[in-house]
Amino acid sequence: MEVIHTVAWMSQVARQARSEGRIAGLVPTMGALHAGHFSLVQAARRAADPVIVSVFVNPKQFGPGEDYARYPRTLEADREALEKLGVDILFSPSPEEIYPPGFTTVVSVEGLGDRLEGRVRPGHFRGVATVVLKLLEIAVPRFAYFGRKDAQQAQVIRRMARDLSLDPEIVVCPIVREPDGLAMSSRNAYLSANERRAATVLYRALETTQQAIAAGEFDSARLVAEARRVLATQPLANPDYVEIVDAESFEALPRLRGHCLMVLAARIGATRLIDNLLIEIEQAGSSPARAHCEL
Repeated sequence: MEVIHTVAWMSQVARQARSEGRIAGLVPTMGALHAGHFSLVQAARRAADPVIVSVFVNPKQFGPGEDYARYPRTLEADREALEKLGVDILFSPSPEEIYPPGFTTVVSVEGLGDRLEGRVRPGHFRGVATVVLKLLEIAVPRFAYFGRKDAQQAQVIRRMARDLSLDPEIVVCPIVREPDGLAMSSRNAYLSANERRAATVLYRALETTQQAIAAGEFDSARLVAEARRVLATQPLANPDYVEIVDAESFEALPRLRGHCLMVLAARIGATRLIDNLLIEIEQAGSSPARAHCEL
């Protein structure tokens, strides 16, 4: 596996691969890799050669008082894991490489990027969209892989790619969960033993919602109230939001329809976690709507 630290060399290697007719796949990460990231690498390996993984803790997507300084940085362990997975290139630039002196450009996906996570974390999605666009321009992949756990982030990137007519196909892969249902996240490492046990309440809230939908409940307010009831059973959980939204626009829906999500965010102690339930509603003529849910 080749390890690259500079934009110039990464760009040269990527363009050489493209000139040879090779199909590159990019997995952008902030490191502290876990099985969720590894599932993206495995998806990339099935479709692409070379497979490029970027590890870059992006300062522009952290707001004042957030955890940029203490975000877990485990580059050597990440490198070893990626090498075992057969990754071809690890791109690990410094902040100065990505944002050289005088850098002032930002990418803003208006509307979509201002809701939910964008409302709670102002400027977050500008930082995400800016760095992802730059990584796509540097690595020139045919495919770029993201996880559905960060559902709004994935949709922001999809919308950016569509609006700017970008070449790469944005591939969104399923959530990978721990055996007890907790969605895998690098921030899970912040949790104490008690908090780790408490964090499963997010999954239980979504699971309860899934069961209610299966029983025929399609009213968003009642589904949200039930999810909040489950979250309230855990004293360490402090919800930021629980909403049912359209999966494309992330606008709130009064009733389940089409392609939608229940999205939630909560603090467990000092650690902020997010999760979601994907909901597909099928309406066949005059027959009652059918729901398919994916945790």
